[in-house]
Amino acid sequence: MTTVLVTGGAGFIGSAVCRHLIHTERYRVVNLDKLTYAGSLASLRDIEGHPNYVFHRADICDTKSVRRILVAERVDRIMHLAAESHVDRSIDGPMAFVNTNVVGTVSLLAAAVDHWRNLGDDARMGFRFHHVSTDEVFGDLPFDSGVFTEETPYKPSSPYSASKAASDHFVRAWHETYRLPVVISNCSNNYGPFHFPEKLIPLIITSALDERPLPVYGRGANVRDWLYVEDHARALEAVMSKGREGESYNIGGRAERTNLEVVRTICALLDAKRPRKGGGSYTDLITFVADRPGHDRRYAIDPAKSERELGWCPHETFETGLARTVDWFLDNGWWWKPIREQLFDGTRLGLLSVG
Repeated sequence: MTTVLVTGGAGFIGSAVCRHLIHTERYRVVNLDKLTYAGSLASLRDIEGHPNYVFHRADICDTKSVRRILVAERVDRIMHLAAESHVDRSIDGPMAFVNTNVVGTVSLLAAAVDHWRNLGDDARMGFRFHHVSTDEVFGDLPFDSGVFTEETPYKPSSPYSASKAASDHFVRAWHETYRLPVVISNCSNNYGPFHFPEKLIPLIITSALDERPLPVYGRGANVRDWLYVEDHARALEAVMSKGREGESYNIGGRAERTNLEVVRTICALLDAKRPRKGGGSYTDLITFVADRPGHDRRYAIDPAKSERELGWCPHETFETGLARTVDWFLDNGWWWKPIREQLFDGTRLGLLSVG
């Protein structure tokens, strides 16, 4: 059985990865998470106590602690998801993103190299450091043309995407300089269960259910490519286990939508599944607000390489995945309502640069 260290395993995508790997019954999962505001062990309650799952509360910046965990748990592969990830927060406080996404990744790489060098020959050959990144490192696309491929030059627009671009470069440098066997994946926007409600889709769902305004930046024309998080988890396993050393893989859902289209689709689903008590449509709550500084117009991923080399494709369409997501939030207020009450009430972030 392969032992995988998942950093950031209590986060949105990380917890989906942990659940997926455990349920395949092919892996032993070591979850390493600092438990920041966006990390929740409640997202992992259905695998808590599983004999092939263990949790360590630790910071990826603490190289000594990470080294000890790698050795003690006899880790075969690392999947690195620990990151600060919200663009608006990066506008308000960029240094937290530099510390976690850049310094933390380099610290983890240092621990990984030491661990890898001390493995036996067979284990060393099978080792992988899988760095999980974002399509935002590629920057902005025109509304009417172009897609991101693995050869697209980096052109990050926000402190968040700049920090992820830097971490991607450090991972490649560790491969070229120290020969650490790495793979990198860059993914489009995720959505699904256990999504912290500062991001667009869970923010709109939870705000609508609370009868609050539904904020849409600018005129809602910005376009994103969407992928259901469980499809992403399957893709990440494929990259980790089948990806060629030193290669990067783009992962996307071929599901471009404007932000306004996403919000209107959520409203239509809620109108059908949980009609407003006072009547009317949830679309009546849509409120256009000041646009985000440096807001990229469009992201679009070409996942052909992942489909061709890894045999992966999404199981969910945007419509089926979004319906599942809305159902999950309707059924799991136990998870998101305490977050809205205690950690994040939906207040707008990232406005410091707006004049």
